[in-house]
Amino acid sequence: MSLPTPTTATAKPSAPKPPSVHARALITWIAIFPLVTVGFFAIAPFASDWNPVLRAFVLSVVVVPVAVYLVVPQLMRLYGRVRAARS
Repeated sequence: MSLPTPTTATAKPSAPKPPSVHARALITWIAIFPLVTVGFFAIAPFASDWNPVLRAFVLSVVVVPVAVYLVVPQLMRLYGRVRAARS
């Protein structure tokens, strides 16, 4: 007994190619830079006398999760739509 072979009608469409490492780096930078800039100005009034390492730590504790879970996925979806529209 042989297994059925997939036909073109039942074959799954191929998944879109993931962005190149260069595109991902640019997308990540586009997400991180504005968040760091806004965060820097947001904590400046009360953190100006903090040690710079503590300021960087507090800023990164907020910025990295916001970027990873909210901003970068949205930018990746946008990138995918733009790339699909160009093809």
